[in-house]
Amino acid sequence: MRPIRFALSTADIAPPTAPILLKGDIEDNLKNAVSLGYDGIEIHTRETTIFNYAEISSLTEEYGVFISAIITGRLNTQGGVSLTDDRPYITDYALRGVDHYITMAKKLKSNLVIGWIRGKVPDGAQREPYLERLALNLKEICRKATNQGVKVFLEVLNRYETNICVTAKETIKFLNDFDISDCFIHLDTFHMNIEEKDPLEAIRLCGNKLGYFHVADNTRCQPGSGTLDFGKYFEVLIEIGYEGYVSVECFPEPDGLTAAKNAILYLRNCIGFKVEKLLNIEEVQ
Repeated sequence: MRPIRFALSTADIAPPTAPILLKGDIEDNLKNAVSLGYDGIEIHTRETTIFNYAEISSLTEEYGVFISAIITGRLNTQGGVSLTDDRPYITDYALRGVDHYITMAKKLKSNLVIGWIRGKVPDGAQREPYLERLALNLKEICRKATNQGVKVFLEVLNRYETNICVTAKETIKFLNDFDISDCFIHLDTFHMNIEEKDPLEAIRLCGNKLGYFHVADNTRCQPGSGTLDFGKYFEVLIEIGYEGYVSVECFPEPDGLTAAKNAILYLRNCIGFKVEKLLNIEEVQ
């Protein structure tokens, strides 16, 4: 069984209301992540950001810490585009933006999260044309990404952020209905706590299609600060043989460094207990 790897959310800049723990240059964030005991960082950035790829590559090799994912949300929130917009020139710009992210992910030896950039179905509109448009564009993204050795993770978000793919079951159906076999699923404990009747069963339902996993407690603060039982989440992740990253994306309260430190201590304790329990069961058998 491959040990679960932990990452945390980072960005160059972010408001205090964003679920971002480390802010600043990617090089500094990598070093801080290592000192805190993480295996990687995810990067929330614009597609136009220019990185010192040689320096980043040197740091990842030196410290053994990696870029777990590139988050594309700013292309939507700041760029104002989506993959389902009724205006073709808008979706074309979204696709061009994602192309830049794919190139970025390849250079960083990372993968890509598709979240807010997918857009929404307008109120009162028929859903099917928008699902078809998203599927067509997502297929193109996955084709290009796969050719570059980059995996695409479609994030399951709650109903207050989108109305497309808000549960694991709906997301799996969407990918199957449109035969998007090279796209993986990204689950988040915060969103699952809102939408899933049984979050643990949602993980099982994804199985080997689960590619990325975000953790935050029910209030979106650090894991261990609220009501969610992360021990049970890890038990099911181990059960399905999950080998991707578990990334902490939570509010920086009381501050980012403190939340990041508390989160990794709590999560490693949870996973350690579950691994020990699993090994004891195997010995008995």
